[in-house]
Order: sequence, then C-alpha cells, then structure tokens
Amino acid sequence: MIYTIENEFLRVSAEDDGAQLSSVELKENGKEFLWQGDPSVWYGRAPVLFPIIGQLLDGKYRYNGREYEMPKHGFARHSVFAIKEQSEDSMTFSLASSDETRKCYPFEFELLIKYSVSGHTLRCTSTVINKTDGEMYFSIGAHPGFNCRIGDAIEFEKDENLRTMRIDPSSILMDETFPVELENGHTIRLTEHIFDKDALILEGLNSESLRLVSGDRTVKFTFGKAPYLGIWAKPNAPYVCLEPWYGVNDSCDKKDSIAEKRGIERLEKGETFSFDWTAELEAEKQKAYGTAVFGGSLFFYALKR
Repeated sequence: MIYTIENEFLRVSAEDDGAQLSSVELKENGKEFLWQGDPSVWYGRAPVLFPIIGQLLDGKYRYNGREYEMPKHGFARHSVFAIKEQSEDSMTFSLASSDETRKCYPFEFELLIKYSVSGHTLRCTSTVINKTDGEMYFSIGAHPGFNCRIGDAIEFEKDENLRTMRIDPSSILMDETFPVELENGHTIRLTEHIFDKDALILEGLNSESLRLVSGDRTVKFTFGKAPYLGIWAKPNAPYVCLEPWYGVNDSCDKKDSIAEKRGIERLEKGETFSFDWTAELEAEKQKAYGTAVFGGSLFFYALKR
C-alpha cells in the first residue's frame, strides 16, 4: 500500500513494502526527483538497508558459535512494514523482529523509518531499537536514487582528496583503495563509465553534504557523519544513488563473529540508534521576463561507509 504526505511545496509517497520511497515531487512545477524503478534498468527506488549492508562473505555470518545466512543488503527491503503514525506532513513505518527474521538474525528489534517534509526539504529518520536481552549487532543505510543525466555533477560542500573502495565481481570488498578523479577538488562528474566497476564506496569525508546538479534541478543531500558514503548507478543509467551507510560489504577476511565485522554497529540492551538524511529540492522555472530560481529542499544516506 502507498502512503502520501505533503506540504505547500512537496508531495512524497512511500509504500509499506520495504518502507521504500516511491515518489518525491516538487509541486510548483510537477517535477519528479526520485528514480521511478524501471525494471529493465534497476527495479529499486530507495531501498532501506538493514541489518547488513552489501554482501556477506559466502552469504553467511556467525554469532555465538552459530552460522546464519543473510541476503545482500539484509531483509528489510523485502519486508512489509506496518504504518505506525501518519499526519499530513509525516509518516512512520515500523518493522519488528518475528519468527521469520529470527531464522537469519537472532536479535529482537524494532526498526522505524520516518519520512517528514518541511519547506522544500524531505527528511528520513531511521531508528533501531534493541529489544534483545543483551547486545545487538547491525548495520543500516539508505539507498535513494535520484533522476539525473550523464555529464551531471556531484559537488561536495568541502574540498576532498577521495579514494574509493571497490567491490570485486563476487560482491566482496577489495582490500585496497583507488583514487577518485575530482574537478576543482570537490566535484565528481557522472560519466558514462564511472560505475563500470560497481559503486564508489567513500569513507573519511570532510563534507557532510553534497549537491547533485542536474540541468534545471538540484538536490542538496545531507548525510551528516555517516562513516561510509556509497555512490552508485547501473552504468550509463539516468539516475544516481546517494547512500549513507553505517556498515559496509565483507572483504575476504573471514570473521568468527558478526561482532568483528568491519563497520558493524552495536547496541546494548534497551539502547537506540538513529540517523537522518535529508534532501533539499531546488528547480528553475521560466518566466516570461527571465528565469527565477525557486528554492526547495529534500534531505537524505550519510555515509562514510
């Protein structure tokens, strides 16, 4: 089922299947900013990544001496969430541990995904609550895809000296990094072949936000202090995913416990973890006497992954 919130400037929809965004529209000109999930290119739009990010080595992990299997990016994106709260300008989805989740993830939890709009800004707040009688290990991240074109630019708020981790053909993280070509010290150009070797996985960023500049529209994307930021699309596709991550793919270094996994988050009994991403939407609108710029905001997944 699809749920919608809106204000004077934005109309935002999301579905209970995966708590995934399905539309982010700037009302003043009807422009759709969210990739619409063409199955012939990439079926997703903005999946929620939990309780792992990326691929596990051999698709498995261990905890307390037992082995578990987990699909890529976890099970949340394939789960039906309950709608917990809804008002005109916000909605909150909930996913709780169940007999089904315990088969692959032996922790008691509640995951809340809240979308809210204010002015021209969309905010997504992801909250993990540990309801286990003890510790809990997890990763969480966002994966929203925004419409754009080859040749468009991602401009970081600060100068960066970036290197990216890469993923090998089996979706395992390589144990080395590669330089990222930047224009003017802070701009990544979306070229035809930039994602031929899969995602750029960045960590140690100076910036906490960036701007996706695409013709007559701009998204200011804030990812805060997320430890990893993934940037990805299918090669030569008309969208790009901006992905703040609290976690990362496995490498070939086998661990005896998920507690030792690179980038893993830990909560003690009763503790809560929360992070926001925001997207601020901007678009230009032609008038008879010239061009006026109307500001807008849509807020979205920090990553230093």
